[in-house]
Amino acid sequence: MSVKNLYIASLEPNAGSLIVSMGIMEMLKSRVNKIAFFRPVIADTSILDNDIHFILTHFNLDQKAESCYGFGLDEVETLLSEGKEGYIIERLIEQYHTLEGHYDFILIQGLDQTSFTKMLSYNFNHVIAKNLQAPYISVINGKSKSFEHLSHEISLERVSLKHQQVEHMAIFVNRLDEKNNHLFREKYDEQSIPTFFMREIDELDRLSVAEVKQVLNAHQLVGEPKELERSIKRPIIAAMNIEHLLSRIEENDLIIVPGDRLDIILGVLQANQSKEFHSIAAILLTGGLIPPQSILKLIDGIEFKTLPILSVESDTYQSALSVDAISPALHPEQTRKIALAMGAFINAVDVERLSERLRTAHSDIVTPAMFEYSLYQRAYTARKRIVLPESSDERILRAAEILLRRDVVDLILLGKPQIILHQANTLGLDISKAIIIDPAASPLMQPYAEEFYEMRRHKGMSMNTAIDSMSHGTYFATMMVHKGDADGMVSGSIHTTQDTILPALQIIKTTPSISLVSSLFFMCLDTKVLVYADCAVNQTPDAEQLAQIAIASAYSAKSFGIEPRIAMLSYSTGNSGHGDDVEKVREATKIVKERHPKMLIEGPIQYDAAIDPDVARIKLPGSAVAGQATIFIFPDLNTGNNTYKAVQRSAGAIAIGPILQGLKKPVNDLSRGCEIADIVNTILITAIQAQSNVV
Repeated sequence: MSVKNLYIASLEPNAGSLIVSMGIMEMLKSRVNKIAFFRPVIADTSILDNDIHFILTHFNLDQKAESCYGFGLDEVETLLSEGKEGYIIERLIEQYHTLEGHYDFILIQGLDQTSFTKMLSYNFNHVIAKNLQAPYISVINGKSKSFEHLSHEISLERVSLKHQQVEHMAIFVNRLDEKNNHLFREKYDEQSIPTFFMREIDELDRLSVAEVKQVLNAHQLVGEPKELERSIKRPIIAAMNIEHLLSRIEENDLIIVPGDRLDIILGVLQANQSKEFHSIAAILLTGGLIPPQSILKLIDGIEFKTLPILSVESDTYQSALSVDAISPALHPEQTRKIALAMGAFINAVDVERLSERLRTAHSDIVTPAMFEYSLYQRAYTARKRIVLPESSDERILRAAEILLRRDVVDLILLGKPQIILHQANTLGLDISKAIIIDPAASPLMQPYAEEFYEMRRHKGMSMNTAIDSMSHGTYFATMMVHKGDADGMVSGSIHTTQDTILPALQIIKTTPSISLVSSLFFMCLDTKVLVYADCAVNQTPDAEQLAQIAIASAYSAKSFGIEPRIAMLSYSTGNSGHGDDVEKVREATKIVKERHPKMLIEGPIQYDAAIDPDVARIKLPGSAVAGQATIFIFPDLNTGNNTYKAVQRSAGAIAIGPILQGLKKPVNDLSRGCEIADIVNTILITAIQAQSNVV
C-alpha cells in the first residue's frame, strides 16, 4: 500500500523540524498533486502558528489555516491530566480522515516533545503517529552535544518508535558543529534506518531586519521592502563618538542609535558605502527622533537608500533589550534564508533513497510547483557551470544568490570582481561561491580573440575586430561555452535577443542534425506541462524548418521528462482542409515521420483536437496524439507568440522560456522584462540542457 502520510517531529525546540518539513514538502510537491499540512498540537491557538503560516504560504497550499491543527497545547494538557488521551486520539483521527478525503498526501508536523507535560513517560508524538498509521521522521537537535550523547539519544528514539510499532522512516540530526558533523559522517552506523546529518548554519539562527521591524512596530524611513530580508549578525549600541565606533563595526551589524545623533548616522552610512569598512544590516533610530527632512533627502540623493533605516518610539536601552528578546524564525518572505536552508537540506539528504522509502504514489499530473521543483532536482544530479555576462543587473545577482544557496549549479559572473562584489555587498547578497572573471584582464582574452578571428576571417573579419568582439560580455561568454570553460550561457536581461543569438550562431553553431535555432516555452498549467514552439525566433518557417522545430522540441521535451506527442497545428484537422498553409504543415509532418518513424506526431491538427480527448474522438479517432498532445508546433511566429501569451494571461499558466534549441551547446535568452524567478528557471534549464547535451 502506498504511503499517504508522513509524521515529522523533534524531541526539543529549535531542532529544525520546519526545515525538514520544507525539504520533504518540496520532494512531495514534485510527485504528489494535492498535499495537506497538519499539526496535531500547536502551542497557542489564539495566534496563527508560524510553521502553519509558513508552509501554507510558501508552498501555496489549497488549505485553510484552521484545518491545519487539532488542539492547542493548553487543552491537550488539561485533557491528559483528566485521563482523556483516548478522546484526543479519536478527535485527531477524525480530523485526519476529513483531510484524507480531500488530499492525496498529508504531511504531519508534531510539536516538540519537551513542550508536553513532564508527567508523560512516553513520547506523545509517537503515539499520535501510531494511531494515524504514519511513518515517522525524527529530528534531533545536535547543538552543543557530544558525539556520545547524540548517539545515545538516537538509540533511545529508535527503541521508543519500535516499542510503539511505528515505522521509522529516517532520522535527521541537525545543528551539528563541524567536529560532530565529520564524526557522524565517518563513524556512525545507521543500522538500516537512513540517518542524515546537517551542520549548524549560523545565518539561519539570525534575525532579519524584517523581524525587528515587525516585532518593534518600527517605521521604515529609508530602503526598499526587499532590503528587509538582510540578516543581522548582532545588535550594537552606538553610544560613542564616530571615530571610536567605526573600528568596532562588524559585517551585518544592526546599529542602534538615538535618532538625533546625526554625526553617527551619516558617518555609519558613509562607512557602509566605503570598500574599506564592513557592510551593516540596518540602522535602528530610537526615541521616536527622526532626522530632519533635509537630511533624509540628502541620504536619498546620495543613494544610501538600499540600506534600511528604521525608527522606533522606545529609547535606546529598551530597543536593544527588545531586539535581543526576539526569537528568529523562518518566514515566507525570507527567500534568502529559505534558499540557504534548502541548500543545506539537499546536501545532507540522499533524496532518491528517502523517496524510495516513502513509496509515494505517482500520477500523470504535473503541477507548476512539481515541474519547477523537478528543475532543481535535475540540475543537482550533475552540476554544470553556467556563465552570466550581465552581472551588473541586480536581478542577475539576486537570482545567482538563490541558486548558489540552493547549491545546484556553479556560476561564472563576468565583470570586474571589485565592482560586482561591492554591488552584491551593498544589496546584502552573498555570492562568494561564484567565480568572477574580468574578460579584459583574463588570460583567455587573447586566445579567444585569435580563435574567433580564425573562425571569421573568411568573412572579412580583422584581428582588431575579433579582439573588440571578445571585449563584449556575450561574445566572451559564448566563447567560454564553445571552448568548454563553461557549460552554458544565459543572457538577455540587458541585451537584445540578437545580441544573445548572433554570437552563438557565429561561434557555437547548430547541431549536425538541426540547422535551425528555434525556441520553446514550457507552459505550466494546473495539472500538466506543455511545450509550445516556436514562439520567439522564427517568423515564417517553411515545411523543412517546421519539421526541424518539431524534432528539436521532441528531444528537448524528453530531456525534461515530458513524453513527446507532437501536434502540428493548423486551422484544419486531418484531411478536412486545403490551402498553402495547411499543405506546409502536412509536408512538415511527413518529413518528421520519414526521419523519425517512431516519433508520435499528428498534423495538420487543430488545437482543440490536440488538447481535448472528447474533440479528438470525433475529429481524429484512434490517434495516438490527438487529445493528449504534449508538444504544440505553431505554423508561424505570429500564431505561436500570441497563443502562448493568451494562455499565460487568460488561463493563469506559468510560461517558462523562451528556451533556445538547435545549438551544439546551450545558450538561452532572457526577456529584458524578466523577473528573478524567470532568471532562476532559465539558468536551471540551461544546466539541464548541458547535462543531456540535447539542445
